[in-house]
Amino acid sequence: MSKRILIVLTSHDDLGGVERTGYYVPEAAHPWQIFTKAGFEVDVASIAGGRPPRDGHDPDDPAQAAFLATGLDEDTAPLSGVDASAYDAVLYAGGHGTMWDFPADPDVARVGREIYERGGVVAAVCHGPTALVGLTLSDGSHLVDGRRVAAFTNSEETARGVAGVVPFLLADALTERGARHEPAPDWQPQVVVDGRLVTGQNPASAAPLAEQVVALLS
Repeated sequence: MSKRILIVLTSHDDLGGVERTGYYVPEAAHPWQIFTKAGFEVDVASIAGGRPPRDGHDPDDPAQAAFLATGLDEDTAPLSGVDASAYDAVLYAGGHGTMWDFPADPDVARVGREIYERGGVVAAVCHGPTALVGLTLSDGSHLVDGRRVAAFTNSEETARGVAGVVPFLLADALTERGARHEPAPDWQPQVVVDGRLVTGQNPASAAPLAEQVVALLS
């Protein structure tokens, strides 16, 4: 049987009243392309189900065009109804919307915990590591405690102009939960693999992160 990967998307579309947001399309599309080319089955879910809000869509990017052509994000399953035991890995895609609905969502934590504790891979890219802020294991410890991670940096948030708009700074929140945040220069690819936890810093990290997930599952 081929391995199965779940991509989880945000359902939140408001960036603090400043602009519209959602999931960052290339952070789902590029991994999807790499996973499917590797022969894996890929499903897509979102917090609320249905069609999640899109951000960062480049219609001239063939990977994004191919991903959207599948219709995978047109009617996503609500994460609350997802059976985590069906998956070998989960990827939490980014986009600023995740800052609002990933950290405290019980199903974000449930799916990641169940996949990880069954020996699967938990991956997150850019703002997707907001999923790790509230992800605790069955013993109550944070998955990121003592682990090396990458995530969107404070510097990148400042450069983006929304450091004072987002509800918290992601790198700081992960560090507060015991993670060792390892940043690269702004906008440069950075992927950190710590066992079966794979994290990436920004959109440029989405494809190399997916390659690392493939390597772990192969």
